[in-house]
Amino acid sequence: MGNFMSYLQLVRVGWVFVREGVIAALPADDLPPLMRTLHGFSRYLARSKAKEASRSDRLARAVARLGPSYVKLGQFLATRPDVVGADIAADLALLQDRMETFPLEQAMESVSLSIGRPISDAYVRIEPPIAAASIAQVHPAYLIKDGVEHKVAVKVARPGVRGRFRRDLSTFYFVSELLERHVPLTRRLRPIEVTRILEQTTRIEMDLRLEAAALSELGENTASDPGFRVPKVDWERTGRDVITMEWIDGIKMSQVDALREAGHDLDHLADVLIQSFLRHTLRDGFFHADMHQGNLFVQADGTIVAVDLGIVGRLGKKERRFLAEILFGFITRDYMRVAEVHFEAGYVARSYDVASFAQAIRAIGEPIHGQSAETISMARLLTLLFEVTELFDMQTRPELVMLQKTMVVVEGVARTLNPRFNMWRAAEPVVGEWIRGNLGPARIVSDARDGLRAAFKLAEQAPEIAARTERLTREIDAMAEKGLRFDAETAEAIGRAEARHSRSGRVALWIIAATLVWIAFQIG
Repeated sequence: MGNFMSYLQLVRVGWVFVREGVIAALPADDLPPLMRTLHGFSRYLARSKAKEASRSDRLARAVARLGPSYVKLGQFLATRPDVVGADIAADLALLQDRMETFPLEQAMESVSLSIGRPISDAYVRIEPPIAAASIAQVHPAYLIKDGVEHKVAVKVARPGVRGRFRRDLSTFYFVSELLERHVPLTRRLRPIEVTRILEQTTRIEMDLRLEAAALSELGENTASDPGFRVPKVDWERTGRDVITMEWIDGIKMSQVDALREAGHDLDHLADVLIQSFLRHTLRDGFFHADMHQGNLFVQADGTIVAVDLGIVGRLGKKERRFLAEILFGFITRDYMRVAEVHFEAGYVARSYDVASFAQAIRAIGEPIHGQSAETISMARLLTLLFEVTELFDMQTRPELVMLQKTMVVVEGVARTLNPRFNMWRAAEPVVGEWIRGNLGPARIVSDARDGLRAAFKLAEQAPEIAARTERLTREIDAMAEKGLRFDAETAEAIGRAEARHSRSGRVALWIIAATLVWIAFQIG
């Protein structure tokens, strides 16, 4: 029944894509003849308005018609050009997560249930929504704190969104399993694993307490950082379906003319944005993974405030060193070192030749040297790197792909502020400091400190480990002396299983024997 419903859902998705002209807009050069014919026929089934729109507009309309789960899927795949290709990912990146609002009364009911108290006890008033997305919508609200009225932002989860996502997710898994089973080329991309990551990130995003925790963590990490912060969370008025946070008065980074008229130094803002992002990535291993212009505000004093932390990324120490060594290797033209890092990290199989891989890396790096720094994109460099690694069957690393996609977005925002933006000059203070502290002699000290910490933890657990070992030894000695004993019920169950196994074994032997006889006759 589940597969039947998934088939019906796939038919619906296909029809919507045909009617909105998405299928007709896709390239057909590499399709088999029959598929190319069907592709051409789909143009006649597309709506007339769809034929006049660009591919990105067609895709946006189709995804919006399919509902919130598909909007979220589209946003997620926009961060995975390794899965859908760079062109489709670019189209999906333009997908606006704007949905119709739901009634204020429903929102207030959800808030009251989530925080466990009447609205009148928590807020002076909640106003109608000012923005709505696939998972939640935002309301201005007012509350009294220390005898003073404060304006806050109240983000409320969309009613029924979890059930809808759960139903659509079964279809996503169904398609992923079909791809892995029947399309060998997709196995390297691990579509089932991609769907699992989508499920995990969206489930986290739908629990607004976890977004509040992300805001809190990033707030602590950036407390001393110049020119960057995130809103403060009101934990007393936050629950699974609601998050109350500080209201941010500022100009959106998308409003470049307004920023200029307000007297902000746009070149400085671009530098601060990139340096902040790299600091979060390299220093903390925890970054805002949805830093587009709509999620960035500039306050009157020039401070950048990032909102909407529904999507975040994490990098372990190994991944951070990997990233830093790659960047450093490209800067110094040490392509062999860049190749060796990939092998040391286990990202490329040992069956490949390091020198051949270094040659492929050189094909990326050499065209960069000789260009002016303003024209060199760090994000583009990483994109090319991932394209080359496909030739060497490098397994998809979701955390690195998410980082690369976020860097593309952040660098793009910086270039809208400053068209002559020099990514490498802006990044050097942060990347250089991190490399000096983590790739030189300081790395040895850091690794030694981590090793000692692990040794101390092991020493703390030594008595428990010794006790467990002693108990296991006694049990093994007892088994050796007295044999292994079962109670009557267990012995009877084992007997039944053995009988079934014997019958199955006899049937298997007859099948094997019959097969051998048939082969003998064929040979004879």
